[in-house]
Amino acid sequence: MTVTGIITALIVGLIVGALGRLVVPGRQNIPIWLTIVVGIIAAFLGTLIANAVGISTDTPGVDWGELLVQVLVAAVGVALVAGFAGRGRRAL
Repeated sequence: MTVTGIITALIVGLIVGALGRLVVPGRQNIPIWLTIVVGIIAAFLGTLIANAVGISTDTPGVDWGELLVQVLVAAVGVALVAGFAGRGRRAL
């Protein structure tokens, strides 16, 4: 992976994290940096899942199928992290 590929993955992760946060209903009490980290992880996992199920990533332009998988993974990740963060704060 090149430096350009890593930078692109970080930017896509930032966008995917923000979109994932928008998809989850309600308010998430997690910091924005954690949303970005979830988005970056979701971008990588979403690409792996898209490749595993046969969604082509060699399309010209934006691969909407892969992006949809990434956003869904990010939404699940944001919901899980927000749920765990909310439980930890209530216990204190």
